[in-house]
Amino acid sequence: MPVIVSLLRGVNVGGNHQIKMDALRELYESLELPHAQTFIQSGNVICATRARDLVRLGQRIEDAIEKSFGFRAEVILRTAGELRDVIARNPFAARPGINPAKLLVTFLGAKPDAEGLKKALSLDVAPEELRIDGREVYIYFPNGAGQSKLPWALIGKMLKAPATARNWNTVGKLLALAERLEASS
Repeated sequence: MPVIVSLLRGVNVGGNHQIKMDALRELYESLELPHAQTFIQSGNVICATRARDLVRLGQRIEDAIEKSFGFRAEVILRTAGELRDVIARNPFAARPGINPAKLLVTFLGAKPDAEGLKKALSLDVAPEELRIDGREVYIYFPNGAGQSKLPWALIGKMLKAPATARNWNTVGKLLALAERLEASS
């Protein structure tokens, strides 16, 4: 059975849209998404699925979250294979001295809007570096994201696609969990 990684946007951030991870796991299991496991409190769920239409599955999960928890959270899904590809395409991987804690991947729920893509790529973001590849935006913050003037939280709006970001260390841990689940299935 294929394994997916579900990334929820805006959950348990700044005291808003609170979901306990036990309740989230139970919700996924109730949607016939077996072996659901969460990673950290920000809404990362790794599970198996028989669903072939991931867009429809994402909408089902969003509907269930809204019904169960009283708010709608955008859900972005990636298969384990797609997550492996995200890591393989890291445009900063070959560069020495890159601190993985300062690398962020923004996952888009749809292909970026062409006009928004052009606008995002024309931003002067120095000293940050922004690379867009498919449905992922890789951003390197050499001085840390807290010091940045780059409106990285608005990238999804600019690209006219649902978006949620994870740091590079989290992306690697999510893939490791997904691969472990793949191996046990």
